[in-house]
Amino acid sequence: MRLDADVLVLGGGPAGAWAALGAAEAGASVVLADKGYLGTSGAAAGGGNNLWYLPPDPGLRAAAIAGRQRLGGLLTDVDWMARVQEETFRQVNRLASWGYPFPRDASGQERRSSLQGPEYMRRMRRRVHRGGVRILDHHPALELLADEAGVVTGAAGLRRQEGFARWEVRAGAVVLATGGCAFLSRAFGLNVDTGDGHLMAAELGAELSGMEFSAVYGASPEFGNHTKGLMMQYATYYDERGRPLGTAGPAGRDLLARRLAAGERVFARLDRAPAALREAMRRSQPNYFLPMEKAGIDVFTQPYPLRLVLEGTVRGTGGLRLSGEDCATTVPGLYAAGDVATRELVTGAASGGGSLNGAWAISSGTWAGAGAARFAGTRGPLPPPGALRPAGRAGMRPGGPGVGRAEVDAFVAAVQERVLPLRHNYFRTAEGLTESLRLLDPLWEQARDRLGAAPGDGRTALRAREAAALAAHARWMYRSALARAESRGVHRREDRPAAGPGLAHRLLVSGLDRVAVRRDPVAPRLLTGAGVP
Repeated sequence: MRLDADVLVLGGGPAGAWAALGAAEAGASVVLADKGYLGTSGAAAGGGNNLWYLPPDPGLRAAAIAGRQRLGGLLTDVDWMARVQEETFRQVNRLASWGYPFPRDASGQERRSSLQGPEYMRRMRRRVHRGGVRILDHHPALELLADEAGVVTGAAGLRRQEGFARWEVRAGAVVLATGGCAFLSRAFGLNVDTGDGHLMAAELGAELSGMEFSAVYGASPEFGNHTKGLMMQYATYYDERGRPLGTAGPAGRDLLARRLAAGERVFARLDRAPAALREAMRRSQPNYFLPMEKAGIDVFTQPYPLRLVLEGTVRGTGGLRLSGEDCATTVPGLYAAGDVATRELVTGAASGGGSLNGAWAISSGTWAGAGAARFAGTRGPLPPPGALRPAGRAGMRPGGPGVGRAEVDAFVAAVQERVLPLRHNYFRTAEGLTESLRLLDPLWEQARDRLGAAPGDGRTALRAREAAALAAHARWMYRSALARAESRGVHRREDRPAAGPGLAHRLLVSGLDRVAVRRDPVAPRLLTGAGVP
């Protein structure tokens, strides 16, 4: 299947939906291709989503920026943060005008600081469809297409419901909205987030930023995978004998990690939740409570066992470096939105959680879609399909006959063994990072030289490409973590527990066979004033 469009959007979460709308409203013809189904796949669709939604009060907005830049380790950018505040406010108000049923407080005022994922994405899909966008569900992208000058001119992938036949879309510009990378950890809604977009962009020379801020784990019931962390602010932790562990709420995450890494079990009870809030908590996060209630557990009165699940760069910070306010990457014709892009500009070294990340998806999607439409409008006639260069390599075009699914699964497990365990990724040291890279580097060579499916095996072809993306992502993370010889935000170095006074700058990482890390020449722009650095 071959299609043409002005703008191709890869990814169907909130960022992809807003990018498609932004491009269509700028007058472009748009195709959106998603690995899953636009409206149900990804992190946002399955739960509640807080938003960084603030009324246009300069003092209120400035205070919010100041607080976030301290939390973010002084790596944020005040101009980008202000832009996100304004764009989020504008677009969420549009969402209200489209009929989204925001709840009301006792005075009858709508509360627009959170969105229910299923209803949010159902309405976004309808809006995208009515905007004239052609939606390709279950069409995972495998690689970008470039012209002879290296300008991105489309992408290609597989049609999962059509026997994994190949599709190609030729476009004047491409927006990546493929999400972050959670390493197939089975965190709630995140198994579609395998870092595919990062790899596709890096194959054309894109730079990334903030990849060291990736050791983000979510607390989940031991028998489940729901990692929405808002509930844990009301938790008290207990050991196996039912004794309180002394640290409650989010501050207990480090204690929880240390005990779990030591092989101990830790239990939680949401006994600090005010009685007046408990029913509202059930309504706002039904997916958290449903499996617990099925198991006969009242989370407010009964302890339940916990585990930590890696969420990587989905709730972390790292992603593709942006070179302009329109969310252009360092590759011409390629734009990035949502979790595939770095969020250091608005979250710094801290997790964007739901609030900042939700606002970033709306804002960056809008800007990237409009920017891609403008870029596409400046190009003349596109080269014929036969003149475009497929950029995909690792996991796609092996030197030999290809491998089977069992070998690909074993490869994924080998990468996961160095990334998922707390002892490797949460508790970082120079020695541990170096040892992990010693094992991950040969895995990358294997992905580059051998990994790929036999002809006709589309299901394995998709997983092989995802496996290569996992390996690339792990190496970028750990090279950056090794270069940042300090602890800052969600990047914790056991051997360097304090923040380095001369390290309040961003790190850029690039390359595949040889990964290079350098200091970002653009210094963080901070809000200054009384009591603010």
